[in-house]
Amino acid sequence: MKKKNGLNWALLSLAAGAFAIGVTEFAPMGLLPVIASGLSVSVPQAGGLVSAYAFGVMGGAPVITLLLASWERKRALVALMGVFLAGNVAAALSNSYLELLMARVLTSMCHGAFFGLGAVEAAALVPAHRRARAVAAMLMGLTIANVLGVPAATWLGHAVGWREAFLATAVLGLVAAAAMLLALPKVTEVGRPPDAAAELRVLLRGNVLMALAATVIGAAAMFELYTYIAPMLEHITHASPSLVTVALMLIGVGFSIGNALGGRAADRSLDGTLLVGFPILGLVMLAFPFVAVTPAGALIGVLLWGTASFSLMPALQIRAMQAAHEAPGLASSVNIGAFNLGNALGAALGGGVLASGYGYPVVSGLGLGIALIGVALVLLSRRMRDRTRLEEACCGG
Repeated sequence: MKKKNGLNWALLSLAAGAFAIGVTEFAPMGLLPVIASGLSVSVPQAGGLVSAYAFGVMGGAPVITLLLASWERKRALVALMGVFLAGNVAAALSNSYLELLMARVLTSMCHGAFFGLGAVEAAALVPAHRRARAVAAMLMGLTIANVLGVPAATWLGHAVGWREAFLATAVLGLVAAAAMLLALPKVTEVGRPPDAAAELRVLLRGNVLMALAATVIGAAAMFELYTYIAPMLEHITHASPSLVTVALMLIGVGFSIGNALGGRAADRSLDGTLLVGFPILGLVMLAFPFVAVTPAGALIGVLLWGTASFSLMPALQIRAMQAAHEAPGLASSVNIGAFNLGNALGAALGGGVLASGYGYPVVSGLGLGIALIGVALVLLSRRMRDRTRLEEACCGG
């Protein structure tokens, strides 16, 4: 019983770290109008903070993961929370857009490595037949962040100030670091240090690149709308700050539902889940501006959109891990980087639409086109995989 309790606390500490990172990644999207006003910049320019964070994750994930590969994982994870803490304090103290931008980049450097190493740590804590559930337990913190943490940070940012929201997020990082320091085992089996060159070569294989590209597109479709959801609700629905907070909470609920449904579907068919999920997401995005003209329609719309968006994520993650099974830690981190590259791409596309003078309905409708690209990538990837299997069968024969 004592050992089981220790395991639960260890997984909970990792979930706390995922929760904190989820809040700092997603909360600024609900605070874009407040941040833009406070720093005297436009909403599209404030959206650049989302892109900068995403690019920081993308670039930092493989580099930081490889640099920390020889560290004992508990020490590495606590250190990453230290970077998280410093970045959010710097954001709270920022007096200009450039200072906030640099603080967001600093914070982003811990993101991909934490999820990559955290997933390996969670899997190492349990027997082989329970590893997926252990990783899911850690990722539950990210889902809960969207249900509770992000709406709370958004409310705090509107009610008190966006700097206070970043400061409160820094406290979450401090709590997570203390929890991991107390709950994680001091020594875990890490094996010999990985061959960085060999692991990087694995990532350059065609099937791995296709899996990562699908993740980029899935995230781009998601964040092309999510980045601008607060101003979109203000313009289309004429939503109050309280309604925006409720909408963000419902998005988190949708993420949780989508994650559960997508996980079950992916166990049955990875490609099938994506070939159905991408079009559903695109159609929901296309319809959203039409249903969001009323508060009730907006709330139903964001719930359905959140469900459709996150239903893709388990399948996308598993495809990348399976394609690069010789380098699981690096593949996990790089796939988080690919997700954030899509985050940046989606935010940039949405910002470009707005900067060109088009309205928020066009931002949402563009998601259908992005989703169809995802369908094409999955079909192309499947054709490449079938061709490779046929060639191997012929050679074997």
